[in-house]
Amino acid sequence: MRWFLESETSSVANPKIIAVTNQKGGVGKTTTAINLSAALAAGGKKVLIVDLDPQGNASTGLGIEASGRGLTTYDLLIEEVPLLDVVISTEVEGVLIAPATTDLSSADIELVANEKRSHLLHDALRSADADSLALDYVIIDCPPSLNLLTVNALVASHSVLIPLQSEFFALEGLSQLMLTIREVREAANPDLRIEGVVLTMHDTRNNLAQQVEADARQTLGELVFKTVVPRNVRVSEAPSYAMPVIQYDPLSKGSQAYMALAQELVAKAG
Repeated sequence: MRWFLESETSSVANPKIIAVTNQKGGVGKTTTAINLSAALAAGGKKVLIVDLDPQGNASTGLGIEASGRGLTTYDLLIEEVPLLDVVISTEVEGVLIAPATTDLSSADIELVANEKRSHLLHDALRSADADSLALDYVIIDCPPSLNLLTVNALVASHSVLIPLQSEFFALEGLSQLMLTIREVREAANPDLRIEGVVLTMHDTRNNLAQQVEADARQTLGELVFKTVVPRNVRVSEAPSYAMPVIQYDPLSKGSQAYMALAQELVAKAG
């Protein structure tokens, strides 16, 4: 049963574009991109994941073998191949993906000479190709660094979703990201906003995790989503089966958290 009934007629020509980013690795960035997308799709939304991480984990996590990634986000940015030639279906109904391979690791160097280097993804996601896909959401899985690929994502996006692991020093790493977001606003995308911060890998039994949550809510206020993603073995296992957790184990706490996060995201926009 779909949790968002209006979605029956919700496909639009101007999808909401969200960059999922944190320059710190291991915070649940790709896990959040995959599972948030799957949860939105479960609510009847049509979602495109743009895998902008050279590790290609979002592609792998959705069962797209390296041999099946003909054209990728490297071709989209460097060769300016049409979006429709890059996008492929996944086993998750309502979720498409523009996959990535390790070729993308050289994109930063190759983009430097391109005068449109910061706007390539922006233009691709606003092309007639993108309109023809009738998407509701585009979720960009950014690399764990603040490089030209991440800048492309921020310039292309309407908002930024920041996964924050519930651990010591978690908040300290946000300052550079916030500075980058501010610079992108000033130089290229004045409407870019922070969609929110989602606490991930949260262990309610751990005093430190509870303190991190309290500090985050005190420091960032309403920017922090009410939904907290728990540390959950099912979430960790799901990628090895090339499935989002909401398919792998719909009743798990991790699955329920990502469904709640998707609902909260849609409600904020409404």
